Amino acid sequence: MAEDLAELGPDRTLLLVDDDEPFVKRLAKAMEKRGFIPETAESVAAGKAIALTRPPAYAVVDLRLEDGNGLDVVEALRERRPDCRIVVLTGYGAIATAVAAVKIGATDYLSKPADANDVTNALLSRGESLPTPPENPMSADRVRWEHIQRVYEMCDRNVSETARRLSMHRRTLQRILAKRSPK
Repeated sequence: MAEDLAELGPDRTLLLVDDDEPFVKRLAKAMEKRGFIPETAESVAAGKAIALTRPPAYAVVDLRLEDGNGLDVVEALRERRPDCRIVVLTGYGAIATAVAAVKIGATDYLSKPADANDVTNALLSRGESLPTPPENPMSADRVRWEHIQRVYEMCDRNVSETARRLSMHRRTLQRILAKRSPK
């Protein structure tokens, strides 16, 4: 525990932004036991307000929130505190969103379910070791879905522009985007 606190540094403030209230409360309690000083928010608006008034040293931000996209909170944190270590957490894991999160300043990206140990390791990781390669590579359907997601993010989530760039009908694209990702 003492080495964990030394690793955290003098500023142990942590912002947790997630609209799943039971999850965020459990994570806050677990992170407090690991030496962090957590503060929670359950919306993009609340997360941005905390980021602008009391920017923390660490943050864990859910990607999809009821009132918008968690990447807006990441951007606000980066503007107010460039040294903040940010982990984006989501139940909708996709390469495109991971790339978008890292490009705007997230330190790491984790798919749910992630436990407090995963989150702590991601927050404190300094990138010394490379992750192990996947045992099961993506299926062709998954690769297609990832490509569509990447183009969709590049088009600022504009369905019409994405459909035009992918040379597909807008309604077809809407149906694809509404479905869960293939395995």
